[in-house]
Amino acid sequence: MKPLVIIPTYNEMENIPDFIPLVLKQNENLEILVVDDGSPDGTGDFVENLSKENNRVHILRREKKMGLGTAYVAGFRWALEKDYDRIFEMDADGSHNPQALSTFLKESENADLILGSRYLKGKISVVNWDWKRLILSYGANLYTRIATGMPFSDATGGFKCFSRSALQSLDLDKLKSDGYCFQIETTHKLWKKGLKIKEIPIVFTDRTKGTSKMSGGIISEAFFLVLRLRFKGSESPQSL
Repeated sequence: MKPLVIIPTYNEMENIPDFIPLVLKQNENLEILVVDDGSPDGTGDFVENLSKENNRVHILRREKKMGLGTAYVAGFRWALEKDYDRIFEMDADGSHNPQALSTFLKESENADLILGSRYLKGKISVVNWDWKRLILSYGANLYTRIATGMPFSDATGGFKCFSRSALQSLDLDKLKSDGYCFQIETTHKLWKKGLKIKEIPIVFTDRTKGTSKMSGGIISEAFFLVLRLRFKGSESPQSL
C-alpha cells in the first residue's frame, strides 16, 4: 500500500509543525503532500524546508489563495502521477485526529471511498462547536440526504480516503466547487457510479489555533449545488 495524505494550507503556521509529525507516526508508509496557497505566514517555506530533510513530506506551492476544491484537485493529479493508491483528504488545523488514519487504511481495503463521519447512527461526535455551527452542519447534511438520496450521514466532512481507481474514475477537469460543496460533489459522483462507499465514525475537534476559512459564499454554493445534483440522472448507487 502506498498512501498519501493531502493537506491544503493557507496560513497554518500555528498548526502545521506539530500536525505533520503526528500524521507520519501513524504508519511508516504514510506520506504527506501539503498544497499551500501562498501563505503569507510562512507555512509554505516551513514545509518546503522540512521536505528537504524528510522524503515522506512533499509540497505543492501555489502563488495565491485559490480555494479548497482546486487545492484538492491539484493534489489528486499529483497523487495519480506519482502512483499512490490510497489518497486522503485531511485538514491541517487539528480538527481531524491522525490516530484515525489506521482505521481508514484498514477499511479502505474493501471500499472505494471511506468517509469520516461526525454523525454516524445519530451520534454527534463534535467537540468545541457552538450550537449555531452544529445546527448548520447537521442541517446541511440532512438537507443533502433528502435532496440527493445519498444515504450518508456526513457528506460535507473533509476527512476522507479515496482508492486510486475511485479518483481515476472522476473527471477532475469538471470539479469546480469549493468547501462543503466540493465534498458533496465528489462523494455524489462516486455514489452515482455505483462505487463502494463506507462511513466510519470520527471525533471532530474544532481548531484552537488559527482562523477558520468558512464563509457565507461556500455555504450558499453548497445549497445550490445540492439542488443541481437532485435533478441529475442516476446510475446504480451502492453503499456499504
